[in-house]
Amino acid sequence: MDFLPIFLDIRDKKVVVDGGTTVAARRVERALLAGANVHVFDEALSDEFNPLLKNPKLTHHKRPITEADIDGAIVAYGASETDPRDATLHAGAKAHGVLANVADVCEYCDFITPSVVDRSPLVVAISSGGTAPVIARILRARIESILPPAYGRMAEFLGKFRDKVLNGIESTRARRRFWENMIDGPVGDRFLSGDTEGAEAQLLQTIAETRDGKDLSEQGEVFLVGAGPGDPDLLTFRALRLMQRADVVLYDRLVGDPVLELIRRDAERIYVGKRPDHHTMIQEDISALMVRLAKEGKRVLRLKGGDPFIFGRGGEEIEMLAEHRIPFQVVPGVTAASGCSTYSGIPLTHRDYAQSCIFITAHGKDGVLELDWEVLLRPNQTVAIYMGLSSLKILSDNFAKHGADPDTPAAIIDNGTRPNQRIVTGTISDLYEKATEQKFTGPSIIIIGGVVNLREKLRWFADNQDAKFTMSLTPKADQ
Repeated sequence: MDFLPIFLDIRDKKVVVDGGTTVAARRVERALLAGANVHVFDEALSDEFNPLLKNPKLTHHKRPITEADIDGAIVAYGASETDPRDATLHAGAKAHGVLANVADVCEYCDFITPSVVDRSPLVVAISSGGTAPVIARILRARIESILPPAYGRMAEFLGKFRDKVLNGIESTRARRRFWENMIDGPVGDRFLSGDTEGAEAQLLQTIAETRDGKDLSEQGEVFLVGAGPGDPDLLTFRALRLMQRADVVLYDRLVGDPVLELIRRDAERIYVGKRPDHHTMIQEDISALMVRLAKEGKRVLRLKGGDPFIFGRGGEEIEMLAEHRIPFQVVPGVTAASGCSTYSGIPLTHRDYAQSCIFITAHGKDGVLELDWEVLLRPNQTVAIYMGLSSLKILSDNFAKHGADPDTPAAIIDNGTRPNQRIVTGTISDLYEKATEQKFTGPSIIIIGGVVNLREKLRWFADNQDAKFTMSLTPKADQ
């Protein structure tokens, strides 16, 4: 992080703006909205200033700024688009210890003006560190579209009860749990639907119940969340919400850093990853740990690569949670076969190649490969094999042994959907040799069937539909 994000209190403080341009008008507008006493310097102001000039907190000086004008200011903006004036403003700011920002002149900037989504008192600021302001503007537009204006009013509404909650609920964890329940629960729903009186009545009732002994932090719960195959853009909205609510996180080795960065910053993180022949923690101990943490009143996030119910042992974990009467939620994720095949340009089904698709794992409960080869060798079918990299030689030999055409198309997608994704295409007979040459480390998904032939036809689309594909699927990616 190159810049420290802060929100600066400038109410009733002096802010100076040099310039009469459109950019200067935007700086003046923001400063006035924040309650500052603004002094703007320019002989002629653009039309954008017309609605601002009536504001009693704005003073217009019909001349360029001088170094002396900056004395006593908290912030100085340069927007004259004139080099000598920009230099004067910067020199004056340095002389008087004032924070300076000169439009489009990085060396004259102590801070960056972000793109802002204003839902006062809720404010979202977005910055690219000055490297790509267009991206910041695009993100602002997206956030504007998904953040209803009512959320600002709800923040203001809930703020009225802050002291009551502080005095009525002693525990920090219980207070956080209370606010989360209010915002994500029926109180928030009532407020957003326009029932302000009902929302207030229910909020006050919950405060009273808590004061009378109801402990909001007493009962924990568990969230089993599918993190997808790697790309954080594939997370569901629900997954993101629960990732921000967890007190403690148990995560697998398949969950990468970009996904972990989306977890609440103060949540405790416990690595429970498993590799072939090396388990940090056996499954029974993971399930027992979830139960213990939930009984301590914590919200436990069990973060899994892919989908919890597709070779993710989610079923085993919820069995134990149900046995101990621990509340839980399960959030599906994009499973590896779907995500990796999509990012590689290999559809799992196609009317001309495959009318069915079967998911299998190469690892049994005791590590023994026991597969129904009669089912796997059905025509016009795609077979997606999870956790098959270490067993690839056995798989290839058994496909051939049970009568599969050795020229059946096959592919391995290593680190699918991630920036370091690599793809090898071949046939059942030569896939093991090609994978060995590439020294794949996994996680990998193996796809077998005629749909692999579509890789070449759909390759341009997959490689160019956005930056991720362009970066990870270049012509050198296939061997």
